[in-house]
Amino acid sequence: MSALRIGIRVPPCDRADRITDTVRRAEQLGFDDVWFPDSQLLWRDVFTTLTAAALGTERIGLGTAVTNLATRHPAVLASAARSVAELAPGRFTLGLGVGNSSVGPIGLRQTTSAAMRAGIDMLRALLAGEVWDFESPTGGKVRSRLRDPRPEVPLHLAASGPKNLRLAGEIADGVILLSGVSPKTLAQAAARVREGAEAAGRTAQLPLTVSAFCAVTDDIEAEARQIKPICASIAQNGGAPFLALAGIDVQVPATVSGVYPDLVHAEDWKAAVDICSAWVSDEAALRFAQEFCLFGSAEQITDRLRALHTSGVTGVFLQHVGSYDPPTGLVEAVGTSVLTHLKGNDR
Repeated sequence: MSALRIGIRVPPCDRADRITDTVRRAEQLGFDDVWFPDSQLLWRDVFTTLTAAALGTERIGLGTAVTNLATRHPAVLASAARSVAELAPGRFTLGLGVGNSSVGPIGLRQTTSAAMRAGIDMLRALLAGEVWDFESPTGGKVRSRLRDPRPEVPLHLAASGPKNLRLAGEIADGVILLSGVSPKTLAQAAARVREGAEAAGRTAQLPLTVSAFCAVTDDIEAEARQIKPICASIAQNGGAPFLALAGIDVQVPATVSGVYPDLVHAEDWKAAVDICSAWVSDEAALRFAQEFCLFGSAEQITDRLRALHTSGVTGVFLQHVGSYDPPTGLVEAVGTSVLTHLKGNDR
């Protein structure tokens, strides 16, 4: 079994050159990957940031986690992906999702499974240099292709619901699991991915990357309180059954006022925590942190990462609380403690 890849999520929340400083530090400390989210109103352009990171690093993997096919046409994505991949050969992964914080603030719908399948088909064909028949507004076809293609760019699909998990298993080069590190929910998600792969006649194991909020701490209770908005958002967006599997009963209204732009990306995090305390108790937040997140001492986090690897997970990307500052503290804490423990054994 290949070594577990440890990544870090870095929002493009500052100038690209400054964000590259964080990426370069992650590379120095031994992280395998850096993943950048894409949301045009929240952060700087993700492909501008990726370009700077590609030019400023030598080894570390770079990826989107995630971009989308709603605000970016597949042909535009193909060109952008090709442009980054040629600056970081063998290091770039294009992670795709339904849109979330990209589409919500501008009134667009999330990408449906059918549109995702069609978009990935087009994207893969263009990256391979194939001619594609685009629909013309006059009713005909326009045949075009991408000049200087990069067919080696892997396309990973982020998924949480059963339909998209099966779709990922069927058509993606890898899967980004958004269910956290809870063993029960991970097992269910991985089973749906396998179903999709088997239906498509695929036998090779797909890379499975799991996202998880992380804090190296001796005071889990205090840190857990800070992720109440995350727990509330999961419950609000159809994830209550997943939480219930871990014994967490949280009911959140469909609309929560006083938080902008949404619970996960709140600009005033303290206010979001206070508001969500009406539905997420301290006990529920602690249970959520223990079950779905990687909170604890370096040794505890290391043990959980090894267990994840044993279960079939091939990579993780760690998230800090907050969207508008780089995760410099988490990079240092994990890089100087957790990665040291892992490197001494199975890395």
